[in-house]
Amino acid sequence: MAGLAGTHHALAADAHDHGAATPVLKLNAGSKWRTDAPLREGMLKIRADVEQKLPAIHAGKFADAQYAALGKAVEAQLAYIVGNCKLEPAADAVLHGVIAEMSDGVEVVTGKKAAGERSNGVVHMVNGLNNYGSYFDHPGWKPVSPKH
Repeated sequence: MAGLAGTHHALAADAHDHGAATPVLKLNAGSKWRTDAPLREGMLKIRADVEQKLPAIHAGKFADAQYAALGKAVEAQLAYIVGNCKLEPAADAVLHGVIAEMSDGVEVVTGKKAAGERSNGVVHMVNGLNNYGSYFDHPGWKPVSPKH
């Protein structure tokens, strides 16, 4: 994989791109959007990876190399989701907002985008995960508490 820039461009260029300049997070007529197996699988892996790292991040014991590894792991799952999930166009547009938030987090934790501490990127990831749970129907999904 060519790094986040490649993934970000791939996100914009693949079948998930529906021309929306700014994805808007919204419910499906008051209900959560349907998900498919690849989306649920990828999001579960991202949540597990992020949650596992939060205690060390909060303790200030997470090195730049660990942030970079976390970013690569999340980036790989986002690429898997983009390449495999098949949602209706309206749900897909909402998913773009979630992916954009998480992609911003990847750029910060990998050091490709300056935003102060690399831990700020993890905040984007947690926000993206929690937005996913708020807008998508994923049975058993639990929000990520940013304070572990």
